[in-house]
Amino acid sequence: MTDMDITPTSFRTVIMTEEHSKMICSWVYPPPYNIYGFLPWEQMKGLEIEFGDANIRQEQYISVLDDKGSLWGFAQLFPMHEVTRIGLGMRPDWCGHGMGKRFMEAIVAEAVHRRPTDEIDLEVMTWNVRAIRAYEQAGFSITDTYERATPTGKALFHCMVYEAAPNEE
Repeated sequence: MTDMDITPTSFRTVIMTEEHSKMICSWVYPPPYNIYGFLPWEQMKGLEIEFGDANIRQEQYISVLDDKGSLWGFAQLFPMHEVTRIGLGMRPDWCGHGMGKRFMEAIVAEAVHRRPTDEIDLEVMTWNVRAIRAYEQAGFSITDTYERATPTGKALFHCMVYEAAPNEE
């Protein structure tokens, strides 16, 4: 039996640990999603970038675990003026298996818990239809589309804002 044979009954979030950080840095996404991968853990830690910085990891990063404690993914809850911007990633071999809505609900719940009056938004590349569908199912709507710089050049992004999951309205 593999991990994918067991569908989790729930997700929960915890502050990202160094062990989770190491695991996330080892994930390899297939093209075109490979742009979402991270540097090796020792480089992230040495450069103190993103969750390689212990303070940023403690303050902004959460791990998303299933009911058995398996790491499904992570999110950064980046505080802005009256906005919490979510950056996230799911373990590559578990992407595309219909768990995105529930995964996102756990992340949104933590964002609301931390800063209940903030608007919640995220950015997604316009070609990432699989992610956009999951975000829409979790209550996000496209509010803007724009071009911005990425490590591989300029790309089109949607800004999506959380309103409420369709079953909560």
